Amino acid sequence: MKELLINGVRIRQGQSMNIELPIAKLPTHTLIDLPIFIRSAKEEGPVVLISGGVHGDEINGIVTAKRLLEEVDEGLTLLKGTLIFIPLVNIYGFLSNSRTFPDGRDLNRSFPGSKKGSLAGRIAFILNEQIIPQIDYGIDFHTGGRMLSNYPQIRVDYSDKKAMELAKAFGTHYILNSKYIEKSFRKAAFKAEKRILVYEGGESMRLDDYAIEEGVQGTKRLLASLEMIDYNSTPQETIFLKESNWVRARSSGIFNASVKLGDSIKKGQVLARISDPYGQIKEPIKSPTNGYVLGLNNLPVINVGDALVHIGNE
Repeated sequence: MKELLINGVRIRQGQSMNIELPIAKLPTHTLIDLPIFIRSAKEEGPVVLISGGVHGDEINGIVTAKRLLEEVDEGLTLLKGTLIFIPLVNIYGFLSNSRTFPDGRDLNRSFPGSKKGSLAGRIAFILNEQIIPQIDYGIDFHTGGRMLSNYPQIRVDYSDKKAMELAKAFGTHYILNSKYIEKSFRKAAFKAEKRILVYEGGESMRLDDYAIEEGVQGTKRLLASLEMIDYNSTPQETIFLKESNWVRARSSGIFNASVKLGDSIKKGQVLARISDPYGQIKEPIKSPTNGYVLGLNNLPVINVGDALVHIGNE
C-alpha cells in the first residue's frame, strides 16, 4: 500500500490525518504552523494537492480550497487515491492582508527555496521537500490583484501534453497558454515531473461566489476524470487562448469600463472611456484585437500606463 511521509509522519493508504507543520515564529515568538489536511481512500490512486493562499491576500482561493475540504469531510466519497489540502499556504500574508511575506518577497517566485534563506525561501523549501515529492498532480487557486478581477481560467503551458489533459478535464471557461515561470510553485513541481494547474478567478481581498463555485466544480470534474470521485457535471464550453495582453491607459483620469468579464469582443470595439473629473475630456479605449475579456481593472481613478483590460486571443 502507498504511504505518504510528511514531516516524519507516515500516512498509510486509507488514513485521514491533520498535520500541523511548524514553519517559523512571529517576532512575538508565537509559533506559526502550516495546517495540512490529508484525506485518503482505501484504494490506491493518484495523490492530488489542493492549495490556496500562496498569495496571502487572495482570499477567494483560500475559500475555494476550504469548500472542497468541507465537501469531502461532509460526505463526498473518495473512491481511490489521496487528497492533500493546504487551504492557506502564506499565513504571514493572510495575517497582514498582503500578497507577500513581511520581507516583501513573493513565495511564488522563491522556489525551490533554501533551508537557510529568506522567510519566503524557507517556506518554499518546506513545500519543495515535504509536499511536492508526495503528489502526482495539484490545483493551486489564485485570484487577480488588488482591484483587478480575473474571469475563471486555467493557466497551463500548451507544450505540456499531460498538463493540458488535466486542464481539459477541469473544464472551465478559458484555458490560457502560460509558459512555466522560473522559481514558481508550478515550475518546481514540473521539474519533479509533477503537474500543478493554476486556477485564476476573482479579485484579491474579495469573495467572488461565481469564481469559487467554478473552482469547486472544475476540481470535482478533474477528480472524476482521475476516477477518484463519482461526479457528473457538464464542463463549460472551453475556449483555448494562445496568448493574452493588457490594454493600458494612454492617459490618466476616471475609468469607466463598457465591457464585462468574460465578454467576447471585436477589434475596434470600445472597451472603456477615460474622462477628466470635469467632463471636458472623454477618451475612448478601443480593443486592438478580437478576443475575450479575461481581466478587468476595478479602480475608477487610474494613471497613464495602468493595466485596464486583459484580453485573451485564440
